[in-house]
Amino acid sequence: MIDHITVNVSDIDAAKRFYSQALAPLGYSLQMDFEGAAGFGAAEGMPDFWLGTRPDRGGAVHVAFTSGDRGSVDAFHEAAVAAGGEDNGAPGVRPHYHETYYAAFVHDADGNNIEAVCHSPE
Repeated sequence: MIDHITVNVSDIDAAKRFYSQALAPLGYSLQMDFEGAAGFGAAEGMPDFWLGTRPDRGGAVHVAFTSGDRGSVDAFHEAAVAAGGEDNGAPGVRPHYHETYYAAFVHDADGNNIEAVCHSPE
């Protein structure tokens, strides 16, 4: 079980705008905001996805958010691209993972690979 994850970004304000828009279809919102850090979550007061601006911790990461249905995966991809993300895999089934693995991938401004995935059949 994952408790939380932090993605390092170069521009915290731009990243907050991007993730606020991109993650809204998945039920995530900005819940905590500090100088140099911001926490997003689906449950109020329980952020599990964090942004940080520590220059000593570079390197892109991959984060996959669970989605309850395929429509929200589609909405995530559309919102993330509209927010300035770079398409890294349009919504679709990835049968090489398993037969109902439906996902979309987007790179944020720092090259982090952000995924929304639904494991349920259509």
